[in-house]
Amino acid sequence: MLKVFYCSIVLLLAMSLATPVFALNVGTDIAGEAAKQGGYAGTTSETTLAETAGLIISIVLAFTGVIFLGLMIFAGILWMTAAGEEEKIKKAQKIILATIIGLVIVVGAFLLTNFLVPAIIAATKGGKIGL
Repeated sequence: MLKVFYCSIVLLLAMSLATPVFALNVGTDIAGEAAKQGGYAGTTSETTLAETAGLIISIVLAFTGVIFLGLMIFAGILWMTAAGEEEKIKKAQKIILATIIGLVIVVGAFLLTNFLVPAIIAATKGGKIGL
């Protein structure tokens, strides 16, 4: 049964990995040369630190979602294969409860950082809330 769980986790991880796509160069050399002449580094991008942090947080949240899904599937399989054994059923129930609590904490942290922090920043600066 553990082999099925590990195989499903490996399959989910393999499916979640993106394959690189190689596109045509349609002017990045020209833009890089113009940036160098303007005094900027040729590799300068327009992403800010906040955007990069947001991207990292999104990736981590997606990965935790996969982990929570895997734990729920594992607990469900454990419960279905318990065949009436109280010990296995209680173990599955504990895993499900811990998974739900963890998911609530992660979603709460996400909501806190996405909605409450910008509202506080906007209130202290006197601007509009950027929701």
